[in-house]
Amino acid sequence: MFRGFSLQAASAGMLSAFVGCASSFAVVLAGLSGIGASPAQAASGLMALSFAMGVSAIMLSLRYRMPISIAWSTPGAALLATSAAVEGGFATAVAAFIISALMIILAGLWRPLGNAVARIPAPLANAMLAGVLLGLCLAPVKAVAEEPVSGLAIFLVWALVARFRPLLAVPAAVAVALGLLILVIELPPIPMSAIVPEPVFVMPAFSLAALGLAVPLFIVTMASQNIPGIAVLNVNDYRPAPGPLFTATGIFSLIGAPFGGHAVNLAAITAALCAGKDAHPDPERRYWAAIVAGVFYILFGLFAGGATALVSAAPPVLIEAVAGLALLGAFGGAVMGAVKEERDRQAAIVTFIVTASGLTFAGVSGAFWGLLAGGGIYWLSRVRRT
Repeated sequence: MFRGFSLQAASAGMLSAFVGCASSFAVVLAGLSGIGASPAQAASGLMALSFAMGVSAIMLSLRYRMPISIAWSTPGAALLATSAAVEGGFATAVAAFIISALMIILAGLWRPLGNAVARIPAPLANAMLAGVLLGLCLAPVKAVAEEPVSGLAIFLVWALVARFRPLLAVPAAVAVALGLLILVIELPPIPMSAIVPEPVFVMPAFSLAALGLAVPLFIVTMASQNIPGIAVLNVNDYRPAPGPLFTATGIFSLIGAPFGGHAVNLAAITAALCAGKDAHPDPERRYWAAIVAGVFYILFGLFAGGATALVSAAPPVLIEAVAGLALLGAFGGAVMGAVKEERDRQAAIVTFIVTASGLTFAGVSGAFWGLLAGGGIYWLSRVRRT
């Protein structure tokens, strides 16, 4: 069962789980609370999402022997946080989660969508990945500006360790960040009963309001997470069939929805940590990174209350700084892959700029619009040559 296990891959998986949880779970809590969840329901939703992420990542990675990283839908949570309260409260929101999950399952079963994703040109996929990663890769600089002592400590430890043991540089930066959180940040008292949340079943209330929330949640989850997630795997020379992966994430979303989980999907940013060369030189052994990440997601779900208090008390920019340092290599590789071919360079640059701009239109993030804009330029260049 442990054939091909690697401590290097396990380290990358631990980092991926840490980055995935710490960098965005506050957005998830804000989204659930904003749509009407009580504190107990929000904690239950966070636990349901963590379990769905962990179990699905383990099962899919073992099934395909590929680093299939799973994440909760951060853009979906942001959509919830900015949505007006729906008629019927959180029960209606849960109904929307169920409808959205069913739509994701159907999208995975519809073969033309999977074929379209598989045909995304490599320069555009690299450019989109670079645009997605740019914001986090700038975080170390922002951390030094906003938290000079802590930001410099994290950066200097990373730089010094990278000089002698590059593979240990990011784990060392993570250790420093955790140490700063424990020693410097004043944590509020947490009762033992609140550390492990209890699952809260919510009876869904189906209505037109639920459908109105489900459709944009489905769109942002597919366009901003699942499609870029496939692109990240393709960039790292993994070519799984997209349809079954979409369907699997939809099924796990459906299981977690009655307990408050809005959606899980293929990871985009953290997927680069598990699928890249830093996880392991041998591509056939990197799937252990996603498995270990899945284990830590489950553990995070078990202790969601304590983890929530710890990371919520930390300046978000420090957590993002660690993620940015970890993704510098992936960002550099994506940039090189995007501009390698001169004939496709213009389309790749358009994809990168639109993606990195942070454009949000009709509830869909810049990753989708960047790919659409770059694809248009790519197509026009082919038509002109013809």
